[in-house]
Amino acid sequence: MTNKAKGTRGCSCFIVEKGTKGFSFGKKENKMGIRASSTTELIFQDCEVQEENLLGGREGMGFIHAVGTLNHSRPGVAAQALGIAAGALDEALAYSRQRKQFGVSISSFQAVQHMLANMAVEVEAARCLIYAVARNVDSGAEDFAKESAMAKYYASEVAMRVTTNAVQIFGGYGYMKEYPVEKMMRDAKITQIYEGTSQIQLNEIAAKMIKEAAAKKK
Repeated sequence: MTNKAKGTRGCSCFIVEKGTKGFSFGKKENKMGIRASSTTELIFQDCEVQEENLLGGREGMGFIHAVGTLNHSRPGVAAQALGIAAGALDEALAYSRQRKQFGVSISSFQAVQHMLANMAVEVEAARCLIYAVARNVDSGAEDFAKESAMAKYYASEVAMRVTTNAVQIFGGYGYMKEYPVEKMMRDAKITQIYEGTSQIQLNEIAAKMIKEAAAKKK
């Protein structure tokens, strides 16, 4: 905050290089999922940053930079969620065909078939949303905040549901680290949290809808 009196308009964004005096890293966090990614606290203690490290060269643009970055990064998280969900569906489908109960593959059970079908529908719907917002980004559109939030929200929710159902289809084996779906379930959870929680995405979508409706009325 370069000017606390201005609220969000007093927020500025700086690039702080590794090795800057007063800038250090805390302990590596022990996470539930995405454990291949290193996550540590960033510590700033009497850290002085040069004026030329001000992003964009202007004070008070930090919030705008942050929002713009989120609008572009949320489709990326959505794609991550989609990849997790699609992978879990592939694993569940393959397992259901080889797992035998009562002398037949569990894929012949209607309850399992319905789970697989719902998973497939949700995966494809998420894919369509992500591709749609990707086309907006590639076209150079200036405003795709709503579409970005929609893709991120839906894909992350789908990832959690699909991976949970994949574990269910695997049964007891799905709970074991020997099989990949338990990791997929743990990895899916973060997609509902970072780059804005699912609840924040709903706020963004609703706010944009209300704003668009008001503009049409004028």
